Amino acid sequence: MWQDNEINWHDEEGMVAIGGDLKPERLMDAYRRGIFPWYSHGMPILWWSPDPRAIIPLDGLRVSRRLARTYRGGRFRCTFNQAFSRVIQACSEQREEGTWITAEMIDAYSRLHDLGHAHSTEVWHEDRLVGGLYGVAIGGLFAGESMFHRMTDASKVAMVHLFDHLRRRGFLLFDTQFVTPHTTRMGALEIPRKEYLLRLRLAVEARVAF
Repeated sequence: MWQDNEINWHDEEGMVAIGGDLKPERLMDAYRRGIFPWYSHGMPILWWSPDPRAIIPLDGLRVSRRLARTYRGGRFRCTFNQAFSRVIQACSEQREEGTWITAEMIDAYSRLHDLGHAHSTEVWHEDRLVGGLYGVAIGGLFAGESMFHRMTDASKVAMVHLFDHLRRRGFLLFDTQFVTPHTTRMGALEIPRKEYLLRLRLAVEARVAF
């Protein structure tokens, strides 16, 4: 578990701690504090709480008319928690810029999934897994971790399906950690870490479930 003296809130890049482990108890306590692990193979575990913090408002997901037609058109079938291991493995596949989803991370988030804290959204074309994403849910927080696609729009369809579900369930906060060109196009914006932590406190205390 985290101790206050382990956390350095003054790193300009948002890194707050080094080391520790990825046991479920530490991971869950970290997310409740607005902290997440992000590091590469061969490095110690690095823990982050960036300022500003990126979120996508639950009512702010940008869905183009074309994407809405694709989502409603029946080309893809969407499920939850039917292929978590395949989704996280697909997210970890080496890209040109490399990956931060190490074997250690896969094992850790698979344990969270087995405990009911990590969830996957799958997108299927016929019987083939063509897209998806995974993340961690605590109360009314969903922390999106990574996504992948093997067909055009498949990861975007996963986002639309997930956001529909989260809104119906009463979730309050979708954390996307950092902005990227892709998440910006989907509606991601940055807020000060202080504001994020206030929203986070309300979200994790919400009596909702995935």
